[in-house]
Amino acid sequence: MKYSKQEIMQYVQEEDVKFIRLAFCDVFGRQKNISIMPQELPRAFEYGIAFDASSIAGFGDETHSDLLLHPETETLIQLPWRPEHGRVVRMFSSITYPDGSPFECDTRNLLKKAVAHAAALQYRFSFGAEQEFYLFHLDQNGKPTKIPYDNAGYMDIAPDDRGENIRREICLTLEQMGIRPESSHHEEGPGQNEIDFRYSDAVAAADNALTFRTVAKTVAHRNGLAADFTPKPLSDQPGNGFHINVSVNTSTHGANPMDVLNPMIAGILKKVNEMTIFLNPTPNSYQRFGSHKAPQYISWSNENRSQLIRIPAAEGEYRRAELRSPDPASNPYLAFALIIYAGLYGIENKLQLPKAADYNLYKADGTILSQLGQLPTNLHTARQLALNSTFVKEHIPSAILDIYCNTNRPSDGNTESADSCKLPIT
Repeated sequence: MKYSKQEIMQYVQEEDVKFIRLAFCDVFGRQKNISIMPQELPRAFEYGIAFDASSIAGFGDETHSDLLLHPETETLIQLPWRPEHGRVVRMFSSITYPDGSPFECDTRNLLKKAVAHAAALQYRFSFGAEQEFYLFHLDQNGKPTKIPYDNAGYMDIAPDDRGENIRREICLTLEQMGIRPESSHHEEGPGQNEIDFRYSDAVAAADNALTFRTVAKTVAHRNGLAADFTPKPLSDQPGNGFHINVSVNTSTHGANPMDVLNPMIAGILKKVNEMTIFLNPTPNSYQRFGSHKAPQYISWSNENRSQLIRIPAAEGEYRRAELRSPDPASNPYLAFALIIYAGLYGIENKLQLPKAADYNLYKADGTILSQLGQLPTNLHTARQLALNSTFVKEHIPSAILDIYCNTNRPSDGNTESADSCKLPIT
């Protein structure tokens, strides 16, 4: 909903709001925030709120480290798990330098640019996210273990499925926040769950994906559990996918939806290897590929879940493509932006879809598999593909590309300790 700045200040006063969280994320998609008191809200709207960028992974060092957060009024949400008296609300924020110029590592702004670019070409992309996560027990010190909350399987029900009430609480909490989950169920792995979301515009879908992770972790912890979104929490069990459903519409008069959907898919297939480092950014990501319905080859098909891209059974406005390689370690703003640009590449160049791979890739013989391209098998290969990609360099700022592809980054997948980009000395 669109709010004016004055309406938000009035809401804060009338609804006993005591803390306003200004939220953003680092380049790896980890949500951050700073809380301000109501009396600071006019200053936040007019000038922004300064924070120390040198302490945020990928944002800079101690030299000229100040950045400013500017709350965006349309993203106002009350956090329902906080007290009724002395309420807490959250707004996502854009990030600028002190002189007002945009910060190049603000990935939310990069997605906005991609959306605007598509709109200028008369295309509108919609996204729906499906994120998987494990529920693990905590130890006696409150630390996460690798002991699953249950031993249920795909779409099992209670009492075998012990996550049912947790998913219910997550969905109801999201609904209170104005976010609409579409469905939820137990996944294949022990203690593994999935919650899917309805289609929305790209920025809202990315905001919701980030919010969902926070809500899931909060609800799980409140119930004495840990929600684990890492790509492969258990080596012998299914990994966690971040399946991205995408559709495209055009305002061009008389255009057939399939005239843009097919070349969009072709564009994603063409560019997926080059952008995989942003869809699968940790070493753990590559342990997931090639097993338990996680893709390994560059292919597409209708309905077939062994493929990189499948076109689910749906008609009309629900016709879409599902990209199955990304995982929840990815930054949704970067992932969605690159998908938009890859889709536009296919549309603008009128790419043709290759022949559908209408067979089970997990059971196909070597002759068939040798005819298909393959996703990167490790982080090093994915980095090199991005570094050598004109497409990636055209759409991803050099500072972010350097952060993701810096070979000095840790090999354990802990992006929090990764090398930061340096803010320019002015």
